[in-house]
Amino acid sequence: MKTIPLLFLLGCSILTAKPIAPESVAILYNNQIPESEALARHYAKARNIPRSNLVGLELSSKDEITREEYNSSLRDPIRALFVSRGWWKMAKTKEGKILPGQSKITTLVSMRGVPFKIKRQAVKQTGESKLPKHFAQANEAAVDSELAMVGVHDLPTLGPINNPYFKKESSISEAKLPFLLLVGRIDGPSYKLCKRLISDAAATEKRGLWGMAYIDLAKKGGGYVAGDQWMENIGKLNRQVGIPTAIDRNKQTFTTNYPMSDAAIYYGWYTTNFNGPLLNPHFNFRRGAVAVHLHSYSASHLRNAKSRWTGPILEKGAAATVGNVYEPYLHLTHHLDIFHDRLLKGYSLVEAAYMANPALSWQALVLGDPLYRPFIHFEGGGEKDDFDRDYRAIRMANQIWKDKPETMVKKLRTKAAELGNATLYEYLGLWHREQKQNEVAIAFFQTASKKHMLSADRLRQWIYTADIHRQSGNKVLAIETLKKAKLIIPQIPESQSVTALLNILDPPPPPPAQQKANAAKP
Repeated sequence: MKTIPLLFLLGCSILTAKPIAPESVAILYNNQIPESEALARHYAKARNIPRSNLVGLELSSKDEITREEYNSSLRDPIRALFVSRGWWKMAKTKEGKILPGQSKITTLVSMRGVPFKIKRQAVKQTGESKLPKHFAQANEAAVDSELAMVGVHDLPTLGPINNPYFKKESSISEAKLPFLLLVGRIDGPSYKLCKRLISDAAATEKRGLWGMAYIDLAKKGGGYVAGDQWMENIGKLNRQVGIPTAIDRNKQTFTTNYPMSDAAIYYGWYTTNFNGPLLNPHFNFRRGAVAVHLHSYSASHLRNAKSRWTGPILEKGAAATVGNVYEPYLHLTHHLDIFHDRLLKGYSLVEAAYMANPALSWQALVLGDPLYRPFIHFEGGGEKDDFDRDYRAIRMANQIWKDKPETMVKKLRTKAAELGNATLYEYLGLWHREQKQNEVAIAFFQTASKKHMLSADRLRQWIYTADIHRQSGNKVLAIETLKKAKLIIPQIPESQSVTALLNILDPPPPPPAQQKANAAKP
């Protein structure tokens, strides 16, 4: 593939956030599991974290523990250890609440082997609760979310606690919140995968995260509207900064084996179990990818590569994700538009996740290297890789001509024609589609399909075109486009996505037995 000359990649620099200092990070592991300790030591070496910052506790090997087990094996030992090691100096508020007044540790990293769920236990009501009905019995929580405020004594266990770091735009070292720990987790379906999360973060930080973004709206209406707006906000932000973004605005999720190539970023919702491209045995995210599927129990089986979402997402090569272990309710989960915004500004994974979540002592987990900063080279620096060049060029064009979109489009179109560059043509198609210039978008998709080398990439251009017709209300033309794609593109695993779309738009007749049963109904 022809690529963009280096001269075209010159652009403007942007500020990035201050990194979390290694000496302010503590690592928590299960000292009853040798692999957990080995992983902790491996991570400490990778991030230059002092070995004296390792914390090994005698913990259950189960994923889920009781509140009593949490208190005795995690809460109380951690409080005592942080004080004895001089990491905390405790203080008392005017109201008499005991909490850390000074802290040398801002970030706690839980290793695989540390339990991640606290189960719900029956609560005896002594009177009418002041909490909303759905919180009155809710004492279940994610271990890490509970640990975030572990230094604050006598906190309630029912319902969530307000997160003082929510919506902040300063590094945790500058936030002046000594009583707060940002707790992330290196965990997943296997210890081998956990080590890969660490190495992928380190490798990606050398060159930055570059590639396509894919966004999948729920379009269910009602209480789901807020989540869809987060997705739309992410799409808008990506258009502003120059990240090529494919957006699915249909009720269905991305269909089975959708051709999701070069996937560096994914945000979607709303189904219980993984589907779409993750069902394709040949699919993998780009190295270092950030991928999130919003669902109430997305992280409840995080160590299972074949259940829910976070496990399968990590198994398919993503380096970072967030999720929930129990029902969080939409407004109390990660606001994904804030999460994405903070990542783009250079904050670490764990900082971005906590800035995006209004609730602590609740259901959220952060999975991946918590110190990972995928976009520290978003201004164009870092090691150069031929696989990234087209995406760097698109980013830089948007930086240079951010106030002159017509000039940006003209420059990219000229380069696309000069080099026969499929990625640029595809980006221009996506850009014009978001400007509601559908005919122009279709023309660019047609050219991109001719220039792409891989059948899956060619097929995606036809899917874009069919979706334009579908969203315009022309279902007949959408069906014709998909049928033509099946004839032109060779049969590949990704062809199942076209079959699935045709089954949605043009359902096959029921089998004869079902037809008879339907006819017999009164």
